[in-house]
Amino acid sequence: MTDAAPRLATLAETLLGAPVPVRIRAWDGSEAGPPTGPTLVLANRRALRRVLWRPGELGLARAWVAGDITVEGDLFELLDRVAGLLWARDPAAAPEAEPAVRRSGLGKLAALRPHLPDRAAAGAAGTATLLRDPAARSALRDLVALARPWPAPAPPPEEAPRRGGPLHTRNRDRQAISHHYDVGNEFYQHVLGPSMVYSCAYWSPGSTLEEAQRDKLDLVCRKLGLEPGLRLLDVGCGWGSMALHAAREYGVRVTGITLSREQAVYARKRAAEEGLADRVDIRIQDYRDVKDGPYDAISSIGMAEHVGADRYREYARTLHALLAPGGRLLNHQIARPPEPDEEAYRVDEFIDAYVFPDGELSPLGTTVGELERAGFEVRDVEALREHYGLTLRAWVARLEEHWEAAVRLTSPGRARVWRLYMAASALGFEHGRLGVNQVLAVKSAAAGRSGLPLRLRTWGA
Repeated sequence: MTDAAPRLATLAETLLGAPVPVRIRAWDGSEAGPPTGPTLVLANRRALRRVLWRPGELGLARAWVAGDITVEGDLFELLDRVAGLLWARDPAAAPEAEPAVRRSGLGKLAALRPHLPDRAAAGAAGTATLLRDPAARSALRDLVALARPWPAPAPPPEEAPRRGGPLHTRNRDRQAISHHYDVGNEFYQHVLGPSMVYSCAYWSPGSTLEEAQRDKLDLVCRKLGLEPGLRLLDVGCGWGSMALHAAREYGVRVTGITLSREQAVYARKRAAEEGLADRVDIRIQDYRDVKDGPYDAISSIGMAEHVGADRYREYARTLHALLAPGGRLLNHQIARPPEPDEEAYRVDEFIDAYVFPDGELSPLGTTVGELERAGFEVRDVEALREHYGLTLRAWVARLEEHWEAAVRLTSPGRARVWRLYMAASALGFEHGRLGVNQVLAVKSAAAGRSGLPLRLRTWGA
């Protein structure tokens, strides 16, 4: 019989309470759902087994990474259609009100998260509710029959190993950073482009990705008031793009720190090739171990997401202590909306297992509050949410253009992780489920002198 897809469509409609918004093709060749638009392809029964053995987001993520689930057509459209269905069927699940959606880690896979009628993702309460519904019980029995759930599939090899012990120790942070960044500099070149800047660009109409990334680096330098002779600490320096730009264009002396050995090797090589090795010092070092302040300015671009909520006050105080009086901090950081109950926040399963182990997002207000508690005076906040959506779409396009090379350099599963992660993240920024902000703060000098001009926004001219 070739009826797996219609049976799956019926199952999905029973659980979601609405027609499936995308076409489904099953391993037996059967299809169901809308005749046009993207198609969700279940390559084998193992896709269902993964969901049964690990209900919720992680089971779906494992199926995607392993290639048990694929998409024909526009991935962005498929994610958007599914997410739109979830919001439309329950007003409380709209992006401005649904904690489970807002709990997005670094690019929430909200579009594929199974929101059951009580909005539990296969937790104990959700299971109990389902079992009281005769139609849902029947659907679940059908799913088990389709899946033939034994044996339990092993997780894909790209999944980060389980981690024990306290969060955000130096050693654990080093391991998390290595999982994310030490997958090969050449792979990142194919995704990020020649700039090797791994944070949102600053777009203008008609600009290319490379131009927009250059403009972002220059924006940071202008906000920091860089000029020849000053000392800049670039925390989480990545592949050295900010450090090189600041040294080359503004004549500053830069110390860049990273926990990624591959990033450090790449950044040092770039500095030597550009004749900037005497002004750019790249270190493999934790921010908590920097002892050679004071610095005149500090840039932290896309690094604070790795710090963790419990360590953020330590992070802010450490950077404050490293600045000279009158020094400026530019903190560029992804944010999430606040939870009604912040204790309910949980790190996203897909992101934690495959992308950013131990990564955590905070609301903008929390970040600003912690900087102020550390002694900073926050002087400007600029939201760049739409810029990150544009940047991620550009990165996805580059990945798809260089797909064969990306697979060869890493693995098919790793390339699939990045394609899904970036596409889902782009939609998160576009729909307001994620934000990104540049916070300019100053360590005021004696008598409250900030050293800032009366009109700050001259950098936007």
